Amino acid sequence: MSDLTDIKKEVQQFAEVISEALHVESEIIDENYEVVGNTSFVFQGDRNDWSDSNSKICRHVFETMRPLVLSDPGKNQLCSDCIEKDSCFYKAGLYYPILLEGQCRGVISLAAFTEEQKQSLLENSYSFMRFTSKMAEILASKIHEKVMQQNLMRANEFLQTTLSAVHEGIIACDANGIVTCFNDTAQHLLGIPKKQILGTPLADALPDAALLTALAQKKNLVEHHVQYPAKGGEPLHLISNVSLIRQGGAILGGVESFNTDASLFRIAQKLLGNDDAASFSAIIGESSVMQAVKAQAAAVAKSPSTVLITGESGTGKELFARAMHSVSLRNDAPFLAVNCGAIPDTLLESELFGYEAGSFTGANSSGKPGLFEIARGGTVFLDEIGDMPPALQVKLLRVLQEKTITRIGSAKEIPVDVRIIAATNRNLTEKIADGSFREDLYYRLNVIPLQIPPLRSRTEDIPLLVDHLSRKYALILGRKIDSITEDALQLLLHYPWRGNVRELENAIEYAINYTFTGSSITVSALPPWLRTNDQPQNPDLNAGVSGSAEDVPRQLRPQEIIEKQRLSEYLAEKGRSLNAKKEIAASLHISLATLYRKIKKYQL
Repeated sequence: MSDLTDIKKEVQQFAEVISEALHVESEIIDENYEVVGNTSFVFQGDRNDWSDSNSKICRHVFETMRPLVLSDPGKNQLCSDCIEKDSCFYKAGLYYPILLEGQCRGVISLAAFTEEQKQSLLENSYSFMRFTSKMAEILASKIHEKVMQQNLMRANEFLQTTLSAVHEGIIACDANGIVTCFNDTAQHLLGIPKKQILGTPLADALPDAALLTALAQKKNLVEHHVQYPAKGGEPLHLISNVSLIRQGGAILGGVESFNTDASLFRIAQKLLGNDDAASFSAIIGESSVMQAVKAQAAAVAKSPSTVLITGESGTGKELFARAMHSVSLRNDAPFLAVNCGAIPDTLLESELFGYEAGSFTGANSSGKPGLFEIARGGTVFLDEIGDMPPALQVKLLRVLQEKTITRIGSAKEIPVDVRIIAATNRNLTEKIADGSFREDLYYRLNVIPLQIPPLRSRTEDIPLLVDHLSRKYALILGRKIDSITEDALQLLLHYPWRGNVRELENAIEYAINYTFTGSSITVSALPPWLRTNDQPQNPDLNAGVSGSAEDVPRQLRPQEIIEKQRLSEYLAEKGRSLNAKKEIAASLHISLATLYRKIKKYQL
């Protein structure tokens, strides 16, 4: 289809006007050599029989983009190949190209079929040419107008599709407040049908709209808190931004974009909480006890059941919670963590459950959603759950039982879909006994118990942790350190680590600060409090004080004797540095943790 075909009705009218004005027959063809408009029966019917030979004049005009007057049809050089040259019924002709943007979009041809028409055409060829050129210019402008309309329609469709895909509500209106745009999100949030509001005054549907305020004040609004009625009748708390559209000094209208405060908090929390390292593979530990805990956690990661993680401070309880969320069916929704022991009781309730506007002194003027609302569809991690005040324990129990929350200052129940993972380093059974923790809440939380082992019970993981932490803090502090001396490592292996991995991390960060680039971490670089530890408390070294059978060395089996001898040779050949042990482990196709277990087993 050609541009002229798109305006075929108008082209036909042009052909008739030209013929009426000049008293000759007219024909208008497009770039496909199809007749779009004509005034003579000669041009009627199917023109598909046109060939390269009998359309040479039109093709010549298309190629040269210049007008042509034909005074001798059949005899002209351009007619030499025409199959109808000896019986041509044309007496004369005038051809004028329709030019647009450097291209020929069609040709207007004037045809004389009688001697009278021929004489008129040839005698007035100049004036006919001028008239036809004006017609060609007008047709070109009509084509351009049609193309612009089509482009505008496509752009409008693209804009409408884009606006419908935006997760913010969008309202636009002109300077008189008449709604010109109302996207799908606005329709969904406000419950107002798009067809009902478009083309009507915005004040009729939303008299308190921020867009109307901006138009009245003649200024943009940024993060403006506003309250609109929602489709359920309850007030909808929104954060709105308005930009006015100006041309010179005049205001042509404005655009308002808005979203619920809960959605904005949710987006922010999801972005801030994004942690690519939150996976089980990022949890350092190859010891059998650690592998067992990771397997246990991974097995229930996709379950919606509540998990209670217990373990000493610094063992990585939140890391396990994040890893479980990252492989759960909720991993596309937020993971939100709150330390119940670090927030004052008066603030913890509003942090978890949110509040309505004016609920208390200092409250946000538009209210605030709680973490349970913001985490909708995701996971809420309640750390130090043992420190939660009794009054909030009751509200948390309702969340677990009824899957609903109630904001402070409101009686409305809000359904929430979140998975709760709680953690504590306290003995909750003791707290139940002294009345500071609810027994019914404990059983609701302890559906899936998960206990994280302390570092002192998995000392074979210490070399792996030291390696990881050394590289981490060497990068942070701009050092190049990738090894630790054997005596320094032995000191770390025999320290009790009451603060667990967190305490080890502090020790390594301290040591990197006191180790120069290109050097290995030495005993002197380690923290003084670690170096002055007189009595190592490693349970494996101190086991058997009571005279257990495990203390009695058993006789090695033949294959163990061979393995011990082989390890001894490797150590003698390659040394005992961390890098040497990595090389030995790789040669034996075992992990570094397994190598340390064997060294310890054979007392090498």
